[in-house]
Amino acid sequence: MHRLAGGLAALSRGLIDPASRLLGGLMIGLVRIYQWGISPLLGPRCRYWPTCSHYTVEALRVHGPLAGGWLALRRILRCHPGAEGGIDPVPGGPSERLCREDPELDEHFRPRDDACRHH
Repeated sequence: MHRLAGGLAALSRGLIDPASRLLGGLMIGLVRIYQWGISPLLGPRCRYWPTCSHYTVEALRVHGPLAGGWLALRRILRCHPGAEGGIDPVPGGPSERLCREDPELDEHFRPRDDACRHH
């Protein structure tokens, strides 16, 4: 019985992983079309770093189409003219590692008080 369950799990991973990669690739393709075709016409609008489109691509690559898509949707809904904006890296992604390594940012990715005084 245990062997059957393990075989079914492997089979489902074998079917889900390619479908997930395909869906993620299609979603990234749509973002790339936006980045190359639409965004240049609109000009800089995003209030965050990384930009919403870069955040979306990173979230999809790091977390897959479902979790990454959810993170991207939440981010896009937060990005509006009344938003404070700022640094908002993808959890667990390269942008978060970059922010964690920056000595001028605190644990909430905001400039440290002493970093502001040196400039």
